[in-house]
Amino acid sequence: MSISVQNISKSYKNIPALQNITLEVNEGELFGLIGPDGAGKTTLFRLLTTLLLPNEGSATVANYNILKQVKEIRNAVGYMPGKFSLYQDLTISENLAFFATIFGTTIEENYDLIEDIYVQIEPFKNRKAGALSGGMKQKLALCCALIHKPKVLFLDEPTTGVDPVSRKEFWEMLKRLKQKGITILVSTPYMDEATLCDRIALIQEGKILKIDTPQGIVDAYQKTIYEVTSNQMHLLIEDLKHFPSYYSVFAFGEFVHYIDLNNFFDSETLRNYLKAKGHQSIILQKTTPTIEDIFMDL
Repeated sequence: MSISVQNISKSYKNIPALQNITLEVNEGELFGLIGPDGAGKTTLFRLLTTLLLPNEGSATVANYNILKQVKEIRNAVGYMPGKFSLYQDLTISENLAFFATIFGTTIEENYDLIEDIYVQIEPFKNRKAGALSGGMKQKLALCCALIHKPKVLFLDEPTTGVDPVSRKEFWEMLKRLKQKGITILVSTPYMDEATLCDRIALIQEGKILKIDTPQGIVDAYQKTIYEVTSNQMHLLIEDLKHFPSYYSVFAFGEFVHYIDLNNFFDSETLRNYLKAKGHQSIILQKTTPTIEDIFMDL
């Protein structure tokens, strides 16, 4: 295993941030930690990169113990925090050279690892990091995290605040890095990015809700989800909540997603109920569940 976590817990002033987290990440795997802000993703990353100590439990990263082999782990991992943390008054070239020197290597020695990424920012190599766009900052940060050829790469919400084109490019880069044998653990609040990972862990309030492949999680879901719209969307959610066999309802883009307590129920009964409430132009149809639907249910 590239990463093994056993019953890790962490609290801040008696407020639990992680509660008995157990998971394993295989060597060469692209593993996603999926959850909203405050779920515990960053805390787990900081524990695994030796920036924090757990209250309970143990973990190994690249076969090194996070409590006993701190120096070895820091040499074996690359860490890209959620907030841009490079030296903003240094240029792209100066930042890269600085991080290479820290790890006792050179840009040339591991250039093959960052080449696909670096060629996109090389035309601006003399520009200060603080003057870069969001997407270019992320690419520079990724280069700096890779410059010492880590065995495991931790990316904490790398695409937050990045435009859609840069997000797509970033995930394509991760796929190429995976092909080079690097284990990647990436966290994200974007449920649509879950499908780009080999396996995912859904996390909320410091607890793991489910671990599986994205398709495995969807295939195991047994409830039927309905897309619902009407001419009174502002009232639709509240009216659906008062339907006698209501189980779950939440906004989902242009639709409302509704789950009935009776998994196989008469949809015409619900349609007639909404009509009686004054709704018109009603659309009620089954839809394929997404990771976001399942996360909301869990």
